[in-house]
Amino acid sequence: MIEKIDELNYLLLKKSLNASAERGRVIAHNIANVNTKGFKASRVVFEDKLKDAIENANVGLKTTHDKHINDGSSISTLSHDVIKDKSTSMRLDGNNVDIDNEMANLAANNILYNALISQANSRISVRRYVISEGRR
Repeated sequence: MIEKIDELNYLLLKKSLNASAERGRVIAHNIANVNTKGFKASRVVFEDKLKDAIENANVGLKTTHDKHINDGSSISTLSHDVIKDKSTSMRLDGNNVDIDNEMANLAANNILYNALISQANSRISVRRYVISEGRR
């Protein structure tokens, strides 16, 4: 039972790291094209999909009580999407990249990514400690 919970936590951490890394690439691409005529910004959608997957998690496995742990099948199929921002531009060249917004998003994403990396490192450190102390 504990192994299943731990496996779901690692899977969720992995998918969150992948989405955050992709978000960083998309934001960098948006910033690089801030002066490109007609360029439309993109964004990564993950958190809303994660929320939906968690809310609908009980659909995957039949349980006798709503407090029972599910199998995590909705999380295993979860992925992020990159979508184009179709909002209109205030600029005459049709570019809708807001450099201030992109820089703020980049800073927030860097904080999130570093927090996720710290969590992954601490989980690995705990496992490494358990393995090394288990040999003694």
